Amino acid sequence: MPANGNRPLKLQFGLINHEGRYLTAEAFGFKVNASALSLKKKQIWTLEQDSEEAQVVYLHSHLGRYLASDKDGKVTCEADGHNSNCRFLIVAQSDGRWALQSEQHLRFFGGSRDYLSCFAQIITDAELWAVHLALHPQANLLSVARKRYAHLSLEDGEIAMDMNIPWGVGALLTLVYLDGKYCLKTCDSRFLSNDGKLVTQSGRATAYTLELKCGKLAFKDCEGKYLSPMGPTGTLRSGRCSKPGKDELFDLEESHPQVVLIAANGRYVSIRQGVSLAANQEDETDMETFQMEIDKENRKCMFRTRQGNYWALVAHGGIQSTATEVSANTMFSVEWLGHKVALKANNGKYICTKKNGQLLAISDSTGEDEQLTLKLINRPMLILRGENGFICHHRNSNALNASRSVYDIFTLHFSNGVYHIKGVDGRFWYVNSAGLVCSDGEVPEDFSLELQEHGRLAIRGKNGKYLRGDQGGMLKGDGLGLSTSALWEY
Repeated sequence: MPANGNRPLKLQFGLINHEGRYLTAEAFGFKVNASALSLKKKQIWTLEQDSEEAQVVYLHSHLGRYLASDKDGKVTCEADGHNSNCRFLIVAQSDGRWALQSEQHLRFFGGSRDYLSCFAQIITDAELWAVHLALHPQANLLSVARKRYAHLSLEDGEIAMDMNIPWGVGALLTLVYLDGKYCLKTCDSRFLSNDGKLVTQSGRATAYTLELKCGKLAFKDCEGKYLSPMGPTGTLRSGRCSKPGKDELFDLEESHPQVVLIAANGRYVSIRQGVSLAANQEDETDMETFQMEIDKENRKCMFRTRQGNYWALVAHGGIQSTATEVSANTMFSVEWLGHKVALKANNGKYICTKKNGQLLAISDSTGEDEQLTLKLINRPMLILRGENGFICHHRNSNALNASRSVYDIFTLHFSNGVYHIKGVDGRFWYVNSAGLVCSDGEVPEDFSLELQEHGRLAIRGKNGKYLRGDQGGMLKGDGLGLSTSALWEY
């Protein structure tokens, strides 16, 4: 496993047929059809590989059931485990589309609307499916061959693959889906061209077809060549290969939040002075930046340094960045106190900042010295996805919609412990008198972010209420508690 401790993201996607409609798993009767025009929950499929035969895949629906085909070509999605009828082979085409072949019966899956079957003996347009990734579009990119991560190299004007841990805002890439192809967008809003240059406009040279090989991704350019890391720094550009080998394969990994912490004395928490943590620095560098890794089970948080070590509780309440393994002493409970946070260590005590800046877990309650300002640094571009879809501007009003299959990229600005969120047109988010979140504000309105769960955050308005998606698909600023409708993948 790479140094970041992540597993590759499970590949989730939508499948689009020749009529531009998505393969859908209906809850009623476990039926499948290809009627939907957009990618929502029912259209998301997860790819699982057979543990013994890597070329065999299973397609798992949002209901936890598997796509299957019988000898007569009848297609259902009700199997709750792997059986021989659920085994498919992916036959990738030169344009990136897939044909899905039943391994058991050797017939191809296709059709339209309610008339889907797996009975075709040859591949025609009706048996081809375009792949639309359903992952959150912001991720880290890992080279399988080099075991290094991609990041924006500003001085060289390229994407270099030479990072051991994907650190800072430069390691965040956005996959932009456009007409069946993908663009790779850097944190400064430029696109990767196949010659390795970064350009401000997307076009033919910035569009790549995604291919899958052994569960890994390959990016094929408009000339039929594949992206690959080149030279000592691993400059990402198209090579000579027209077939993907190990050098052309990548994993997408979830991008953990990275933060800086400001203590009550106005100084940054740092490891610049050694392994003991102290709030004694006036500027933010990698030594003041920590990766927050939130445990999926207990929701406690681990803080990781760029060197890969974790904060740990040591004797007498000391906090040191010495741990190489996760343990109870590397886990901290985060309490969100409006625009501030308090951290409780495994000894049941809160971390406080002493007069000399040293951090010690010795307090029984939270006063000013136990409060820290937490600033998220690696999401200047914010894409938010809730339980029903992405947050996007509403076509006919200034209100924001929270159930779209397409997303807007918002800009996040930090200012004195609060955040301002800006829309594509440079105007600000605010909550109106009816409780709707709108995106045409002339002046910034204060919001606070709470990194509540692994991969999900909550947003509070200045009224102290949470932003949530309502039943009608609108974004409201009236949430009283932390329900699933108020949690956003980011």
